[in-house]
This record gives sequence, C-alpha cells and structure tokens, in this order.
Amino acid sequence: MSEITATATDRDAAVHTVRLEATNHDGSFLGKNVAPKKFAASAESGFAFADLLFGLDLGNDPTFGFAYPDWRGHLADVQFRPDMSTLMQWEPGLQSVIGDYWQTDGTPVGTCPRNLARKLVDRLATRGFTATVAVEIEATLFQESIHEARAKGYRDLTPLGGSAGTAYHLAKSKDWVDYMSAVARRLEEIGIEWEAWSDEDAAGQVELNLVPGDPISVCDAWARARQVMREVAFELGHTVTFMAKPTAGYGQASHVNLSLQRDGVNAFYAEDGPSPTMRHAIGGLLATIQGATSIVLPQITSYRRLVDLSGPPTTVTWGISNKTTAVRAVCGHPAYSRLEYRVPGADANLYLAVAAILAGVIAGLDGAIEPPEPVSDMAWCAPDLERLPNTITKAAAALEADPILREQLGDEFVDYWVGTRRWEWMQFHTAGGDPCAELSEWESTRYFEFP
Repeated sequence: MSEITATATDRDAAVHTVRLEATNHDGSFLGKNVAPKKFAASAESGFAFADLLFGLDLGNDPTFGFAYPDWRGHLADVQFRPDMSTLMQWEPGLQSVIGDYWQTDGTPVGTCPRNLARKLVDRLATRGFTATVAVEIEATLFQESIHEARAKGYRDLTPLGGSAGTAYHLAKSKDWVDYMSAVARRLEEIGIEWEAWSDEDAAGQVELNLVPGDPISVCDAWARARQVMREVAFELGHTVTFMAKPTAGYGQASHVNLSLQRDGVNAFYAEDGPSPTMRHAIGGLLATIQGATSIVLPQITSYRRLVDLSGPPTTVTWGISNKTTAVRAVCGHPAYSRLEYRVPGADANLYLAVAAILAGVIAGLDGAIEPPEPVSDMAWCAPDLERLPNTITKAAAALEADPILREQLGDEFVDYWVGTRRWEWMQFHTAGGDPCAELSEWESTRYFEFP
C-alpha cells in the first residue's frame, strides 16, 4: 500500500481524483470521487455521506419499519473517515482509499460492516489471539457485455469459456484465459497478492484465491479484487456476477478459512488433531451457525444454493477434512491447521461474514464450548443431523433469537440486519419474485450486478 499522505496527494499534480470506498450492508462497493484538494482538506475530519446509504435496498427503495433510526425522516449525514494505510494508486491519476463510517459525535456507525469486523478483531486481541483469514472468491463469467446482459434481463447468457464446467479444467478457450490473466495482472499492479485461480464447477465459473492475511486487510483486498474483476469484464466486453446462483445450475460460494495465532504460534495446531483452542472455536461456531447463516447467506437467492449433494453444506456439522460439513477442520500441520467455514455464498459481505465468524469463535473460547462429535461420513441428507435454515426468514428468526450473536455483534446491528432481511423477503413476495421458479426474473434483476 502507498505511504502517500493527504498532503502529498494534494501536491501531486498527476493525481486528478481520489475515490472514497466502502461497502454497504449488502456488500455493494460504494463511494464517491473527490478532487485532491478536497481530499487533503477533509481527510482528517471526514467526508459527509447521507446515511441513507444504509437505508436503501438493492432496488434503490428506502426501507422502513426497523432499527437504525438515525436516517429515518431527516436523512442525517455520517462521516466517512479514510484509512490512510489503504491509500493507493488505482490507475494513473486516480487514487483510491477505503474507510469507515462514523457518527458526527465521534462514535462508530454500528451498522458499518468494516467497523463491525474491526470490533471483533479487537475483541479477539484482548484474549491474546490474532487471526489470519483467507477467502475464496467465486464468480461466473459470461461472453456478453454488461449492456447486452442488461438488455437480456441477465438471463439466457452465454458462459465464457464454453458451456461445460469442470473444476480445474485447463482446456478453456482463450477468451476465458485472457480474462483471468488480465485480472491477475491488474491485481499485481495495484498490490493485491493472489495465490491461484482456476476453473470451477459451473460453466463460466472461476475461483480466485487471495493471499491469507489479517482480517481487515483481506476484507479490503476482497472488496477491491471484486471491483477489479468487474472493471476487467467491462474493458473486455464481458460480464461477471457474484450472485449465489446466477443460473439454474450450480451455485457459488465464498468459503472463509481461519486460523488463530498466539505469540506467533498457530493455536489450532496439535499433533493428534484439533487443539483445545480449535475445539472451542468449533464449538462456538456451531453454537451460532443458525443465526450466522442469515449474515453469510444474505439474499433470497442465497438459499437456492442449499441443495443436498450439490456442494454447499446443509447441516449443522463439522468434520476433519470433511467438505460435506459446514465447518471443515484441517489438522496436523503447525503452519496449515485451520478451519474452513463453508456456509457463505458468493454474495456475502466478507466484512460481515468475518464479524459473524469471529463472534462465534470468541464465544467458543470464552465459554470453552465443546463441539459435538465430528461427522466422518457424508453430512448431506443424513436424517439425524440438524439442518441449516433454508430460507431467508428462518435464518433471520434464528439470528434474532441468538443471545450469543446479540452480545457479540450488538443489538443495533442485529435488529437492523434482521429488519433488512425481512424487508428483502417482503419485496420478493410483493414485487414479482417467484418462490416456485428455479431462479426468478426478479432475482436476476436485483442481484446480478449488485452486490
């Protein structure tokens, strides 16, 4: 990341614009562009944004009837404060910076995803632990341009790279390879480290793996990497989407890997399996997984992924190296022992997903929660296993009733989030959504481009 200061930015004649960046609750990457002089003058005090940015749904309708009251009726401003450690050159003349939202009285906006993630990171640090996370970004590419996709209502599009999808397949057409190669080059140019990219299961689908790191830096890199994937698609005349299920076929995920360190040592490692710290982390994750599902499967379409035997977890389970469970434990290596939280869809806001995951981990550590027995068989379909919520309303009800997540994430966020999810359900059922369809036109229109 650049070490350029606001003052230096003001003096750099080559810079014509500074872009302010942050996600809203739905994971959309929002912001505005300011002149360098304005940035230098306001970088310390902050930039005014209407707090309506947390009060609009993905259809651009204002939401009513639940928490986060500050904007209702008088549309107060909140302050965007740039995190100067994220200031960087996005392209010649354009700098970008990620920030957080604060109230004018100096308190953090409780519904700001980055604030919430940092609060849980800081809370974990008070227990003597630091976290390392990694994220798998899955997306589907289509041959058509975004304009052509819009004209077709985002339906009946042509997968880029052929109509067959097979994980790790190298026999992809050059247009598919050219796209991902261009993405990798752009990431390198702006200093985002990636580890791998490959073909995924569905036609046109890709998986991009970013380098593991501290939670906030990885979340920032996730937000920017998705912006890069969109911009490269626009430049090459193609389309990319992060919908959880953009077609009636396979869905797409956003698995989060997590390890904890104490005094520089992997606290999840033990020679003979999960360490006590890992066991308690698993216990906390499973104790909160029903409510956390609302956060990591945020949209109506998120739940269309939850089909037994198709890949996503459907049960409240964990196992050692068992990818059919919701939480996979990787054990036995001092460097690589970790947990893979496999529930999140590709449409999850990673800041919020990390906050929810750390909330469960902290609760597990604090309460020394022991997990149930690991599942060594296939966890899909087993009739004696507890199921994950399979609708947006069931998951919202689970979050609303979860005392652990309320304590960790705060009443303000939980009440606000539950309200937005019930609003989403109401919009789906009153504005054209079809529960019986494999994927309704309403969902394609609402979720293809955003979040």
